[in-house]
Amino acid sequence: MSEKNAQSRALAVPSHRITRFGRLSGMTAGIAGNMALNGLAQVSQGRRPNMRDLLLTPRNISRVAEQLAQMRGAAMKIGQLMSMDSGDVLPPELAQIMARLRNDTHFMPPAQLKQVLNTQWPQDWLRAFKRFDVRPIAAASIGQVHRAQLKDGRDLAIKVQYPGVAKSIDSDVANVGALMRMSGLLPKGFDIAPYLEEARKQLHEETDYAREAQQLEAFSALISPISGFRCPAVYSDWSTPDILSMSFVEGTPIEDSQHLPQSQRDDIAARLIELTLDELFRFGLMQTDPNFANYLYDERSDDILLLDFGATRKIDPKVADQYRALMRAGCAGDHAAIVAASIEIGFFSADTQEHHATQIVNMIALVFQSLSHDTPFDFVHNTLSADMQNMGMALADSGFVPPPLPIDILLVQRKLGGVFLLAKRLGARLHIAPMLQRALDNDHDALPACKPASGR
Repeated sequence: MSEKNAQSRALAVPSHRITRFGRLSGMTAGIAGNMALNGLAQVSQGRRPNMRDLLLTPRNISRVAEQLAQMRGAAMKIGQLMSMDSGDVLPPELAQIMARLRNDTHFMPPAQLKQVLNTQWPQDWLRAFKRFDVRPIAAASIGQVHRAQLKDGRDLAIKVQYPGVAKSIDSDVANVGALMRMSGLLPKGFDIAPYLEEARKQLHEETDYAREAQQLEAFSALISPISGFRCPAVYSDWSTPDILSMSFVEGTPIEDSQHLPQSQRDDIAARLIELTLDELFRFGLMQTDPNFANYLYDERSDDILLLDFGATRKIDPKVADQYRALMRAGCAGDHAAIVAASIEIGFFSADTQEHHATQIVNMIALVFQSLSHDTPFDFVHNTLSADMQNMGMALADSGFVPPPLPIDILLVQRKLGGVFLLAKRLGARLHIAPMLQRALDNDHDALPACKPASGR
C-alpha cells in the first residue's frame, strides 16, 4: 500500500449528527451568502447573474472541498462518487473539488484513533502488537488504514472506520442533495432523489466492515484460478463491524506504472478490462468502485493487487443478459438491436423523442465502432472520450432528461468508465474487440463476431 499524500493532516472527524448538520448547513449558508453578494455586484454592473457562475467561484470551490474533506463520511463519499477522472466529465471548477477530495483526505489524530480502537478491541489489545503505526498509510471518505505487526509475526493493514459516519449517512446525503439541487448544475427536470436514495443504501452497506470482509473473501475465491491478481487475506480475529484487519500487501499506485514498457502497460490494462468483463458475465459479483487507489501493482511479481471491497455488489443475471445483448448488437453493428437493448437497459424509453433516441444510439454505435478497428485502440490519442463528452453535452442542451436508471446499471456504467479511464492513464493500446468476443463466447449461442472497422 502506498503512503498518504503529504498535504493531508490529522484532523478530528466530527462524529455527532448535530455537529455534522451544522457544518453542512454553515457551508451551504456561506456559499449562498457569497452567491448573493456576487449576484448583487453583477446586477450593479448591468449584468444578469448566472447561477452556475455564482456558485463555482474559486472561493466557493475552496469552501466546499475543504469542508467535505474535513467531514469525511457520506458527504465526502458522494463528492467522490461524482467522478472517476473528473477532468474528462465535469466542468473544470468541479474537477478541482474532486481532485482535492481524492488527494487531500485528512486523517484522525492519534487520540481519536485510540478512542475508536479501545471501543472495538479488548482492553489490553496493544500488548498483542509488536508495532502499530499511528499515521495511516491510506485515508478515504469512510475510514483510514494503518500498518501494524502482531507479535505472532503477521503484518497487518487495519482499516478503521471514522466514528459517527454510519449514523450520519442519512442526514449527510440529504444535505449534500440540497446543495446539488441549489447548484443549478443538474439538468432541468432531472430527479436526483432516486439516486440519492440508492447512494444512501450503498453507503450503509459500505460502512459494514463485516460485510466487506465476506465480499473480500468471496472475490478472492473467484480470482484464485486467475494468475496475475492478488487480494489481501482477512484476519477475522482482529476484525469487527467497524474494523477490518487484513494481510498487508505491498505495491505502488497502479497509475504510477507509466514508466513501464508499452507492452507491460498494455498487459496490465488488458487484465483489468478482462477482469471487469468476468465480474459482469461470469462472477455475477462486481467491485463497483474503480477508484485508482483501489489498485496497486507489484512489479516484482507482476501482480495487480485488488483493494477495498466495500462497494462489491452482486450483479443481477438480468443485467448481465442486457449487457450481453447490447454488446452483441454493437459488435454486429445491428442498429435495430442496439435500440432494443438500450430500451431494455433503460438508457431511453419507447416514449423518448426520436431525435434524442437517435443521438443516444449514435453514441453507443460510436463506442463499438471505435473499439472494433483492426488496429489497437489508443486510449490516449483516440478522440472517443472527447467525442462522447461533446455528444452528451449536445444531448443535454437539446432538452433530454435521463430517465432514472436502476442502481446496478449505474454501477456497471461507472465501473466500465473507470476502467477505461485507468487504461487511458496507463497509456494503453489494445485490441478490444477480441476481449469482448471472448466474454461473449461464454454463452452457448452462436454470436456475431465484432466486425473490425476500417481504419480512419
